[in-house]
Amino acid sequence: MRKNKTITTEDILLKLCQSVSTVLSSATNETVNYSAMVQKITKTSLKPDFGCFVLFDGGFSGLVVINFTAKAALELYSSYMKNMGIPEDELALLHTSDEVGDVLGELMNQLVGDFTNKVRKELQTNITQNQPKMLCLNKQVNLSVDTNLDRPQARRVTFSTQRNNIFYLELAMDKTEFIQLEDFEIQQDESPDDILAATQETMAKNKAAQKEAVDDLNSDLLDELGI
Repeated sequence: MRKNKTITTEDILLKLCQSVSTVLSSATNETVNYSAMVQKITKTSLKPDFGCFVLFDGGFSGLVVINFTAKAALELYSSYMKNMGIPEDELALLHTSDEVGDVLGELMNQLVGDFTNKVRKELQTNITQNQPKMLCLNKQVNLSVDTNLDRPQARRVTFSTQRNNIFYLELAMDKTEFIQLEDFEIQQDESPDDILAATQETMAKNKAAQKEAVDDLNSDLLDELGI
């Protein structure tokens, strides 16, 4: 008898960590790593110097919190802006600047979006997210989603930037397990470059086929005319 595969909270957390690392590394063109160790915590909280959080609901409910130090927030912000072609002399110098909050909010939106896409494809369920919220803090603020969760679990993972600045990811969600009953194929995302290349290849083949058809038609016409 085939043993059914079970997906636990830690497996879902790993998918979230992969989304955070992949999206931030791509957006900043720098390496963003996460610790191989996960910490069990009793509650989630926003901590100085900069806290972001987003709620999700659907197949399962939860809360994602990312707490940045001022240095980590500025590094990710400046690396992202430079990667977008913005000159360094036009960048904000303080983590309290609105621009920093806007960029981190956009990055948070992208990484949670990547996570929800993974959940949809790999767990065969859907979750939706609200608009990320960002707060510049000088003291700790506890966040609770206990009212929405029957058996809440909370985890914390340490991340490091390319310049070894630290930030923390916290996930709170209902204790749940996904049990795979049947095998299924996970649909792979196509990159924009692959789609463009495939389109160009198809257009080139169609153009060559049209040219060949015209050449054959002209050849047949010349044969009929005895030329």
